[in-house]
Amino acid sequence: MRLSWLLGGGTAFLIIGLGLGQRHFFMRVQSTAVEPGDAIAQTSQTAPDSAPSNQEILAALTDASVIYLGETHTDEADHVAQLKIIKAMHEARGEIAIGLEMFQRPFQSVLDQYIAGEITEAELIAQSEYETRWGFDWELYAPIIRYAQRNQIPLIALNTPREITRKVAQQGLASLTGDDLTYIPPIDEIDTSDENYQAMVAQVFGHHGGHGNSGPSFENFFAAQVLWDETMAESVADYVMASPDTQVIVLAGEGHVVFDFGIPSRVQRRLGNDFIAYSVLLNPTAMTPELADFFWISETMEFEAMD
Repeated sequence: MRLSWLLGGGTAFLIIGLGLGQRHFFMRVQSTAVEPGDAIAQTSQTAPDSAPSNQEILAALTDASVIYLGETHTDEADHVAQLKIIKAMHEARGEIAIGLEMFQRPFQSVLDQYIAGEITEAELIAQSEYETRWGFDWELYAPIIRYAQRNQIPLIALNTPREITRKVAQQGLASLTGDDLTYIPPIDEIDTSDENYQAMVAQVFGHHGGHGNSGPSFENFFAAQVLWDETMAESVADYVMASPDTQVIVLAGEGHVVFDFGIPSRVQRRLGNDFIAYSVLLNPTAMTPELADFFWISETMEFEAMD
């Protein structure tokens, strides 16, 4: 699970972006009590015998309107797998778009200019403020971005502006006014009511000891997390509604995908049930049916040049 440091007012606090350098077990915790069966105890990355092969997964994904690829941001294997899936879907479907947690909504025009060949890769990095707003090694994502440009595949900036997420984590949703609201869904669509999701996030918040008197309350911490989810979900849903024949492949931290708590359920709320969506966890530490629709286990042979 990624924990991303957001700095504000000289105080560091953690906000869950859900995918950083190490993999975590995810618990589906009931809001009132933790039952022994709620914990995900599998630690092997060996898929069960009944699990579909990667080729079978690719065949199934072809029919989807939306695919969620849950990654660990720093894991090269995950990004190799993402590119393999993207290439397969592009060959099978033709019309695809790639939704990116790594870019924030105000910078959509920068992505568009890059795909159109109007700016260089270096200009894309600089003008999207990638290094300060995301910061993970560019070369992990670069092969995917380059493939998209070569093949004129649209890139979608999914995420909430960092300033807004930071403000919510510090002061709550009620603090947002005026221009704060430009790049996020309406406040009444920020649904923080899922008690099971709250319980899962509370584990992380509690595991890190809260954040002391200078950090966010759990209520605000969770609201900021959900704001990320809702903004990304709105970005995906808007694209699907505008381009219903285009398959949208979402690249996001695994914690935004597991149990459908984050992005998937919020896209479904906006679009209803008249579309096919699949979630895929990339190289997970645990594989139980509730976590995702599919589990992709990378093979050694996949580690070829990503370009």
